[in-house]
Order: sequence, then C-alpha cells, then structure tokens
Amino acid sequence: MNTNDYRIERDSLGELEVPVDALWGAQTQRAIKNFPLSGLRMPREFIRALGLIKWAAASANEELGVLDAERAAAIRRAALEVAEGRHDAHFPVDVFQTGSGTSSNMNANEVIARLASQYAARPVHPNDHVNMSQSSNDVIPTAIHVSALLAVEQHLLPALTHLREVIDRRIAEVGHIVKTGRTHLMDAMPVTFGQEMSGWRTQIENGAARVTEARARLQAIALGGTAVGTGVNAPARFAELAARHLSTKSGLELRPSPNYFEALSAQDAAVELSGQLRTLAVSLLKIANDLRWMNSGPLAGLGEIALPALQPGSSIMPGKVNPVIPEAVMMIAAQVMGNDATIAIAGQSGNFQLNVMLPVIAYNLLQSIELLGNAARVLADSAIAGFSVNEARINAALERNPILITALNPVIGYEQGAKIAKQAYAEGRPILDVAAEHTTIARAELERLLDPRELTKGGSAGGGG
Repeated sequence: MNTNDYRIERDSLGELEVPVDALWGAQTQRAIKNFPLSGLRMPREFIRALGLIKWAAASANEELGVLDAERAAAIRRAALEVAEGRHDAHFPVDVFQTGSGTSSNMNANEVIARLASQYAARPVHPNDHVNMSQSSNDVIPTAIHVSALLAVEQHLLPALTHLREVIDRRIAEVGHIVKTGRTHLMDAMPVTFGQEMSGWRTQIENGAARVTEARARLQAIALGGTAVGTGVNAPARFAELAARHLSTKSGLELRPSPNYFEALSAQDAAVELSGQLRTLAVSLLKIANDLRWMNSGPLAGLGEIALPALQPGSSIMPGKVNPVIPEAVMMIAAQVMGNDATIAIAGQSGNFQLNVMLPVIAYNLLQSIELLGNAARVLADSAIAGFSVNEARINAALERNPILITALNPVIGYEQGAKIAKQAYAEGRPILDVAAEHTTIARAELERLLDPRELTKGGSAGGGG
C-alpha cells in the first residue's frame, strides 16, 4: 500500500487518517495503532470464516426483509471475496487485541462495506448493514467454530487418513520381520514390525476418532445471540436462517446454539477440541520417538532402520545424517501442547456474558490443527514411507536376546530361567546354547520353544504379522 497518502475516516471517537488505498476504515485503523504487539495476524481460516458468516447474515437479513436486495447482493459478493482470500492484505489487526475480537469483526465489516458500496453504487454501512443482526460477541465465537471445523475436515482428518494408509502399506511390506521388543528401553520379548506399527496405526485411528467426536459441540454456533445472549436487535428466525445459509455455503452441518449464554461466555467446545489435538500430538510424539530410537546409530545405536537421508546432519562432522523429520514432528507436538495450555487458560476467561480471550483461542486452535495436519503428512511421506530395515542387525540382536528364556518359564520356572539369562548376558552367548547346557530339554524342542517368530504369536498381533 502507498502509506504516504491518506484519507480521513470518522467513527464515534472522531476523525483519523487511513491509508488512501486501504479497504478498512476508522475502527480498524485505531486497532492498528492500539495493538502493535506481535505482528501476528488472524489466520487465513479465520478470515475465511468471517467472510462466510457475513455472507450468511446478509442472506438471512434479506430473506427476513430487513435488508434491501441490492445491498444484500453487494455484501454477499464482497463477503465471498473475503472468504476466498482476495483481500487478506486488508486484515492487518494483531492477534493480541480486544478480547472479544471486536477489532477483527469491524475489520471485516469495514472491508466488506467499502467493497459493497462500490458494487451497489450506494452507501453500505459497516455496522448498520454488514453487521446487521449481529454483534462481535456472537460473530467471533461462531468464526472460531466454523474455522476450526473447516480446518479439521479439509486439512487434519485427510492428513491422518493418509498417515494411517502409509503405515498400513509399510506393515504389508515389512510387517513380517521379527525384532527385539523393548520395555523400559531394555530388551524384551520379540515382536514383529507389523505388531509394533499396528500400535501406531491404532493411535492415529483413535486420534482421528477423538477429533471427529469433538465436532458435535462445534456445530452449535453462537450467531443469533448478539450482544449478551438475548438476541437483542436480531429478528425472530434470524439465527435459524443464518445457520442454514452458513451450512449451505460452508458445507458444514451447523445449528443455532441451544443456549446463547453458554455460547458467548464460554469456549468449552474449543477447549475440548484442543484437548483432543493435544492427545494427537502425544501420539505423534510417541511415533516420532520410536523412529528416532530405531534409526539411532548407525553403528553405536540400535540401527534397526535407516530413515531417508534428507540433508547433511552436521556443520562439522562430515557424513552425519540426523532424523530431522521425527525431530520436527516432536517440536510440533511441543508447540501444540503449549497451545493447548494457552487455550485452557483463555477458556477460563469467560466473565459473566462474554469470554475475553477469543482471538488467542482462535489463533492457537487453528495453528494446532494446521501443524498437526502438516506433521502427519510429512511424517508419513518423508519418514515412514521410505525407511529401510536392517534385517541382519535385527536378527543378530534377536539371536543373542536372553529374554527369550521367558518362553521356558512354564517348563523350567522363573528362577532357573533367570540364571540362564544372566549367564547368557555375561558370556554374550545365544540363549539357546546356554539353555541346552542347563536343561534336559532336547535341542530341537528348545529351538521350537525359543523360535522368536513363534513367540510373537502368543497374543493378539493387532493385524500385522
């Protein structure tokens, strides 16, 4: 923008200068001056939701006969342009602003009013027409719900499906390979790669189910509650019609909240979704850590797998390659957990008829959804899809695993098994050889009882080898 030229805009507090080519008006300009705090703007998904809400409100107001057809059409045209991202440069308000999000709501009202005034060839007022039958206090909570639902359905859930499919494909490819199981990071009874990875798959499936279940509360929207939940200045049936129009345009299943006093003063549905996102972050962190440990080495670590070599790992050690994708995913998990803490604190900030930390809830919730969706796809495509298995190293460790003696507990008892295991550890010998020396069991029978593959069949394989 050419910030050297200004026009004069007016609001209830008086006159002030606004850049001549800015679509926003006086209230947005005041917010720019009042909140030079972070440089962080409201997310694209949130602006999209604001545009859709203004489109739906104009449609409902026209249908109710309180907004003329010409202005309604112009508002809808401008609002769709906002929803499509064509005017994102004109949404400069900082995330850390008035707690109701009034500055962002007025930013949308002013941008849409200025555009609509051009399209209608008659004045369109940001408050009287674009904000008709609405308040920031019901618009912003609605925008949080709508933007989160859209981000979950269009970004996160498809990414989780993709991750699960990649895990399934790798189970089919390497799931038959038997490896040493580990508990407390110590050698334990054998498992297959398929069994181990089936745990990952179920974590992702459960995470997707939890997020899906949380959508039910988000589908109830505050629009229609206006200032304090009484619906003042909103015509009868506005909430019903606006929810129907918003559902049609967004593709979501939305309905008016059964209690506007809860919808305006609390953000429990957003807090709930954030909690499920935190759980998903924990799941991704577990999977990423497993991959790091399995990849560790290549000589002095476990060295069970080799992750794809994506970039040099050190500025000083030539040839070093690090597990960069799992590390990035771990950092995303940490960020989402921190976002959840912020959202929980913000959710507590409902005082009487309004929550006063709405913008930061919106920002952190949408960031968590975006990061987790991105993490799921990158983890799938750049780590899980391409790792190779070091079968020779795995088999060598498996043969020397004294914990296999556990299979003989029903035959020789725990105490004698412990003695055999300790001797095998101390001498670095295969458990089969030591067991043959200290029991009367025929070697062929020992080989059968201590066969690692057979030992993986003792319980449910969870669908993987």
